[in-house]
Amino acid sequence: MGKIVAIGIDVGSTTAKIVGVDENGDLIWKYIEPADPRVEDQVDRFLDLAEKATEYQGNIPIVATGYGRNLVHQATKKVTEITCHAKGVFKQLGHGGTLVDIGGQDSKVIVIGPHGEVVDFTMNDKCAAGTGRFLENTAGRLRVKLEEMGEVALSSPDEVQISSTCTVFAESEIISMIAHGVDVEPILKGLHRSLVKRIVAMIRSVGLIPPLMLSGGVVKNPAIRRMIEEETGEKVLLPTYPQFMGAYGAALIALKLRK
Repeated sequence: MGKIVAIGIDVGSTTAKIVGVDENGDLIWKYIEPADPRVEDQVDRFLDLAEKATEYQGNIPIVATGYGRNLVHQATKKVTEITCHAKGVFKQLGHGGTLVDIGGQDSKVIVIGPHGEVVDFTMNDKCAAGTGRFLENTAGRLRVKLEEMGEVALSSPDEVQISSTCTVFAESEIISMIAHGVDVEPILKGLHRSLVKRIVAMIRSVGLIPPLMLSGGVVKNPAIRRMIEEETGEKVLLPTYPQFMGAYGAALIALKLRK
Protein backbone atom coordinates (compact mmCIF):
# COMPACT_ATOMS: atom_id res chain seq x y z
CA MET A 1 0.00 0.00 0.00
CA GLY A 2 1.24 3.47 -0.88
CA LYS A 3 1.16 6.55 1.27
CA ILE A 4 -2.14 8.36 1.83
CA VAL A 5 -1.75 12.03 0.92
CA ALA A 6 -5.43 13.12 0.89
CA ILE A 7 -8.66 11.93 2.50
CA GLY A 8 -12.33 12.07 1.53
CA ILE A 9 -15.17 11.50 3.98
CA ASP A 10 -18.80 10.95 2.93
CA VAL A 11 -21.28 11.20 5.79
CA GLY A 12 -24.47 9.83 4.29
CA SER A 13 -27.91 9.26 5.77
CA THR A 14 -27.37 5.55 6.41
CA THR A 15 -23.61 4.97 6.13
CA ALA A 16 -20.39 6.92 6.58
CA LYS A 17 -17.39 6.26 4.34
CA ILE A 18 -13.74 7.30 4.35
CA VAL A 19 -11.27 6.97 1.47
CA GLY A 20 -7.55 7.60 1.26
CA VAL A 21 -5.75 8.30 -2.02
CA ASP A 22 -2.10 8.35 -2.99
CA GLU A 23 -0.36 11.12 -4.93
CA ASN A 24 -1.66 9.67 -8.22
CA GLY A 25 -5.26 9.85 -7.02
CA ASP A 26 -5.57 6.08 -6.74
CA LEU A 27 -7.91 4.76 -4.05
CA ILE A 28 -5.62 2.84 -1.70
CA TRP A 29 -7.66 2.58 1.51
CA LYS A 30 -11.36 2.65 2.35
CA TYR A 31 -13.67 1.98 5.27
CA ILE A 32 -17.43 2.05 5.81
CA GLU A 33 -19.79 1.69 8.76
CA PRO A 34 -23.35 2.74 9.67
CA ALA A 35 -23.76 6.50 10.16
CA ASP A 36 -23.36 7.61 13.77
CA PRO A 37 -25.38 10.61 15.02
CA ARG A 38 -22.17 11.76 16.77
CA VAL A 39 -20.48 12.62 13.49
CA GLU A 40 -17.40 14.33 14.90
CA ASP A 41 -16.62 11.34 17.13
CA GLN A 42 -17.13 8.96 14.21
CA VAL A 43 -14.75 10.96 12.02
CA ASP A 44 -12.13 11.00 14.79
CA ARG A 45 -12.43 7.21 14.91
CA PHE A 46 -12.12 7.01 11.12
CA LEU A 47 -8.94 9.08 11.16
CA ASP A 48 -7.48 6.89 13.92
CA LEU A 49 -8.22 3.82 11.79
CA ALA A 50 -6.56 5.43 8.78
CA GLU A 51 -3.46 6.18 10.81
CA LYS A 52 -3.24 2.62 12.13
CA ALA A 53 -3.94 0.94 8.79
CA THR A 54 -1.71 3.05 6.55
CA GLU A 55 1.26 5.40 6.42
CA TYR A 56 -1.07 8.34 7.01
CA GLN A 57 0.47 10.63 9.65
CA GLY A 58 -2.08 13.43 9.88
CA ASN A 59 -1.79 17.04 8.65
CA ILE A 60 -3.11 16.24 5.17
CA PRO A 61 -6.13 17.78 3.40
CA ILE A 62 -9.55 16.32 4.20
CA VAL A 63 -12.68 17.03 2.16
CA ALA A 64 -16.12 16.13 3.53
CA THR A 65 -19.30 15.49 1.55
CA GLY A 66 -22.77 14.01 2.09
CA TYR A 67 -25.67 14.96 4.33
CA GLY A 68 -23.50 15.38 7.40
CA ARG A 69 -20.58 17.21 5.78
CA ASN A 70 -21.15 20.40 7.75
CA LEU A 71 -20.67 18.44 10.97
CA VAL A 72 -17.20 17.24 9.95
CA HIS A 73 -15.22 19.94 11.76
CA GLN A 74 -11.95 18.16 10.93
CA ALA A 75 -12.48 18.88 7.21
CA THR A 76 -10.30 21.30 5.26
CA LYS A 77 -13.19 21.85 2.85
CA LYS A 78 -16.81 20.73 2.39
CA VAL A 79 -18.23 19.94 -1.07
CA THR A 80 -21.65 18.78 -2.33
CA GLU A 81 -22.08 15.09 -3.06
CA ILE A 82 -23.12 15.82 -6.66
CA THR A 83 -19.69 17.26 -7.44
CA CYS A 84 -17.92 14.49 -5.51
CA HIS A 85 -19.79 11.59 -7.14
CA ALA A 86 -19.12 13.04 -10.59
CA LYS A 87 -15.39 13.39 -9.87
CA GLY A 88 -15.07 9.92 -8.36
CA VAL A 89 -16.89 8.11 -11.16
CA PHE A 90 -15.13 10.09 -13.89
CA LYS A 91 -11.73 9.21 -12.42
CA GLN A 92 -12.61 5.51 -12.14
CA LEU A 93 -14.36 5.03 -15.49
CA GLY A 94 -12.51 7.66 -17.49
CA HIS A 95 -15.44 9.22 -19.35
CA GLY A 96 -18.59 11.29 -19.01
CA GLY A 97 -22.19 10.21 -19.49
CA THR A 98 -25.23 9.95 -17.24
CA LEU A 99 -24.64 8.93 -13.64
CA VAL A 100 -27.43 7.62 -11.40
CA ASP A 101 -26.58 7.66 -7.70
CA ILE A 102 -29.15 5.80 -5.59
CA GLY A 103 -28.67 6.34 -1.87
CA GLY A 104 -30.58 5.47 1.26
CA GLN A 105 -32.47 8.77 1.51
CA ASP A 106 -32.13 10.40 -1.90
CA SER A 107 -31.37 9.72 -5.54
CA LYS A 108 -29.53 11.86 -8.06
CA VAL A 109 -29.13 11.83 -11.82
CA ILE A 110 -26.00 13.70 -12.91
CA VAL A 111 -24.98 14.43 -16.48
CA ILE A 112 -21.16 14.45 -16.59
CA GLY A 113 -19.32 16.22 -19.40
CA PRO A 114 -16.27 14.96 -21.32
CA HIS A 115 -13.87 16.54 -18.84
CA GLY A 116 -15.62 15.34 -15.70
CA GLU A 117 -17.66 18.50 -15.15
CA VAL A 118 -21.30 18.46 -13.94
CA VAL A 119 -23.43 19.57 -16.92
CA ASP A 120 -26.88 19.06 -15.39
CA PHE A 121 -28.53 17.16 -12.56
CA THR A 122 -31.80 16.39 -10.86
CA MET A 123 -32.32 15.17 -7.32
CA ASN A 124 -35.04 13.40 -5.37
CA ASP A 125 -34.67 14.19 -1.68
CA LYS A 126 -38.30 14.86 -0.75
CA CYS A 127 -39.81 11.39 -1.28
CA ALA A 128 -38.44 7.98 -0.29
CA ALA A 129 -40.10 6.17 -3.21
CA GLY A 130 -37.05 6.51 -5.48
CA THR A 131 -34.47 5.65 -2.84
CA GLY A 132 -33.10 2.72 -0.86
CA ARG A 133 -35.48 3.55 1.96
CA PHE A 134 -38.33 2.36 -0.27
CA LEU A 135 -36.87 -1.16 -0.24
CA GLU A 136 -35.69 -1.04 3.35
CA ASN A 137 -39.15 -0.13 4.65
CA THR A 138 -40.66 -3.29 3.16
CA ALA A 139 -37.78 -5.73 3.78
CA GLY A 140 -38.84 -6.29 7.37
CA ARG A 141 -42.51 -6.52 6.47
CA LEU A 142 -41.81 -9.24 3.89
CA ARG A 143 -39.28 -11.04 6.14
CA VAL A 144 -36.54 -10.80 3.51
CA LYS A 145 -33.00 -9.65 4.23
CA LEU A 146 -32.25 -6.34 2.54
CA GLU A 147 -29.12 -7.71 0.86
CA GLU A 148 -31.12 -10.64 -0.58
CA MET A 149 -34.10 -8.67 -1.93
CA GLY A 150 -32.72 -8.30 -5.45
CA GLU A 151 -32.00 -11.99 -5.95
CA VAL A 152 -35.41 -12.95 -4.54
CA ALA A 153 -37.13 -10.46 -6.87
CA LEU A 154 -35.30 -11.81 -9.92
CA SER A 155 -36.22 -15.39 -9.00
CA SER A 156 -39.87 -14.71 -9.77
CA PRO A 157 -41.28 -15.16 -13.31
CA ASP A 158 -44.32 -13.14 -12.22
CA GLU A 159 -44.59 -9.51 -11.17
CA VAL A 160 -47.37 -7.58 -9.48
CA GLN A 161 -47.91 -3.89 -10.10
CA ILE A 162 -47.35 -1.53 -7.19
CA SER A 163 -49.47 1.43 -8.22
CA SER A 164 -48.71 3.74 -5.30
CA THR A 165 -45.82 6.16 -5.76
CA CYS A 166 -45.68 6.95 -2.05
CA THR A 167 -43.76 4.66 0.31
CA VAL A 168 -46.47 4.78 2.98
CA PHE A 169 -49.28 3.94 0.53
CA ALA A 170 -47.15 1.30 -1.21
CA GLU A 171 -46.64 -0.43 2.13
CA SER A 172 -50.42 -0.48 2.67
CA GLU A 173 -50.83 -1.91 -0.82
CA ILE A 174 -48.30 -4.65 -0.05
CA ILE A 175 -50.02 -5.52 3.25
CA SER A 176 -53.29 -5.93 1.33
CA MET A 177 -51.59 -8.21 -1.24
CA ILE A 178 -50.15 -10.40 1.50
CA ALA A 179 -53.59 -10.64 3.10
CA HIS A 180 -54.96 -11.85 -0.25
CA GLY A 181 -52.33 -14.58 -0.50
CA VAL A 182 -50.01 -13.02 -3.09
CA ASP A 183 -46.52 -14.55 -2.93
CA VAL A 184 -43.59 -12.49 -1.67
CA GLU A 185 -41.45 -12.94 -4.81
CA PRO A 186 -43.76 -11.21 -7.34
CA ILE A 187 -44.46 -8.47 -4.77
CA LEU A 188 -40.74 -7.85 -4.46
CA LYS A 189 -40.30 -7.78 -8.23
CA GLY A 190 -43.09 -5.22 -8.54
CA LEU A 191 -41.59 -3.18 -5.72
CA HIS A 192 -38.23 -2.99 -7.50
CA ARG A 193 -39.97 -2.10 -10.77
CA SER A 194 -41.82 0.75 -9.08
CA LEU A 195 -38.56 2.19 -7.67
CA VAL A 196 -36.78 1.87 -11.02
CA LYS A 197 -39.60 3.61 -12.90
CA ARG A 198 -39.17 6.61 -10.57
CA ILE A 199 -35.44 6.62 -11.28
CA VAL A 200 -35.93 6.33 -15.04
CA ALA A 201 -38.40 9.24 -14.99
CA MET A 202 -35.63 11.32 -13.37
CA ILE A 203 -33.15 10.19 -16.04
CA ARG A 204 -35.54 11.24 -18.81
CA SER A 205 -36.14 14.62 -17.16
CA VAL A 206 -32.50 15.60 -17.70
CA GLY A 207 -31.96 13.56 -20.88
CA LEU A 208 -30.00 10.32 -21.08
CA ILE A 209 -26.53 10.83 -22.49
CA PRO A 210 -24.82 7.40 -22.78
CA PRO A 211 -23.11 5.61 -21.26
CA LEU A 212 -25.35 5.07 -18.24
CA MET A 213 -23.37 4.73 -15.00
CA LEU A 214 -24.48 3.81 -11.47
CA SER A 215 -23.17 4.59 -8.01
CA GLY A 216 -24.40 4.33 -4.42
CA GLY A 217 -25.03 1.39 -2.13
CA VAL A 218 -28.40 0.46 -3.63
CA VAL A 219 -26.85 -0.41 -7.03
CA LYS A 220 -25.26 -3.49 -5.47
CA ASN A 221 -28.81 -4.89 -5.79
CA PRO A 222 -28.86 -6.98 -9.03
CA ALA A 223 -32.58 -6.41 -9.65
CA ILE A 224 -32.09 -2.64 -9.68
CA ARG A 225 -29.28 -2.93 -12.22
CA ARG A 226 -31.16 -5.30 -14.51
CA MET A 227 -34.41 -3.35 -14.41
CA ILE A 228 -32.69 -0.04 -15.15
CA GLU A 229 -31.20 -1.72 -18.22
CA GLU A 230 -34.63 -3.09 -19.21
CA GLU A 231 -36.39 0.26 -18.76
CA THR A 232 -33.76 2.39 -20.52
CA GLY A 233 -32.43 -0.05 -23.13
CA GLU A 234 -28.90 0.94 -22.05
CA LYS A 235 -26.24 -1.30 -20.53
CA VAL A 236 -25.18 0.08 -17.14
CA LEU A 237 -21.59 0.54 -16.04
CA LEU A 238 -20.44 0.38 -12.43
CA PRO A 239 -17.22 1.71 -10.91
CA THR A 240 -15.18 -0.73 -8.83
CA TYR A 241 -16.50 0.61 -5.53
CA PRO A 242 -19.92 2.17 -6.27
CA GLN A 243 -20.71 2.89 -2.63
CA PHE A 244 -17.48 4.85 -2.14
CA MET A 245 -17.67 7.21 -5.12
CA GLY A 246 -18.73 10.24 -3.04
CA ALA A 247 -15.86 9.78 -0.60
CA TYR A 248 -13.46 9.05 -3.46
CA GLY A 249 -14.43 12.21 -5.32
CA ALA A 250 -13.98 14.16 -2.07
CA ALA A 251 -10.49 12.68 -1.68
CA LEU A 252 -9.61 13.71 -5.26
CA ILE A 253 -10.67 17.27 -4.47
CA ALA A 254 -8.58 17.12 -1.30
CA LEU A 255 -5.61 15.98 -3.39
CA LYS A 256 -5.79 19.19 -5.42
CA LEU A 257 -5.75 21.26 -2.23
CA ARG A 258 -2.35 19.79 -1.52
CA LYS A 259 -0.76 21.05 -4.73
